[in-house]
Amino acid sequence: ECYVQNTAREYAKIYAAEAEPLEGFGEVPEIIPIFLVHRPANNIPYATVEEELVGEFVKYSVRDGKEVNFLRRDSEAGQKCCTFQHWVYEKTNGSLLVTDLQGVGMKLTDVGIATLAKGYKGFKGNCSISFIEQFRALHQCNKYCEMLGLKSLRTTHQKQRKATSMRSKNLPNPSTVKKTVSKKAREPRDFISSEH
Repeated sequence: ECYVQNTAREYAKIYAAEAEPLEGFGEVPEIIPIFLVHRPANNIPYATVEEELVGEFVKYSVRDGKEVNFLRRDSEAGQKCCTFQHWVYEKTNGSLLVTDLQGVGMKLTDVGIATLAKGYKGFKGNCSISFIEQFRALHQCNKYCEMLGLKSLRTTHQKQRKATSMRSKNLPNPSTVKKTVSKKAREPRDFISSEH
């Protein structure tokens, strides 16, 4: 869980660096960090901790792509989440998709990653490859996709299987994202915990 969310967070940072300078783009979604805590004296020795998100919790995308979500389509945060998915999909040449984007406003948590069967740069996601297929079939570009110059999936999805390599040297290698956790604890009121 930590590995997937923190890997997606690294992609979101690069997306933000490209999108924020664009005139009129505005605020960019942020995937909050999640930490694994070891509690050897507890019956359940491991727990995850993350910042508490206060406000209306919204699913901007769903793992299987089948659910129609008006907040995803009509809200700024939802459109920017869909653009982020499109951006990751294009930057990884259709090999990786950040999915299940949900949270409060522009702060996202509990995301998933789908990869092709062989994985991407040594990383295999926690979602089915079918999510990539469904995203490619259902995604509708919006003004933020256009601002980033992303190619429409309607005209390119048939060509994806034979597309030339568009690998970016700036993209994180998921297999090298640190799997360590913060040693510094924050104030308890800033975090919620989920026991696993």
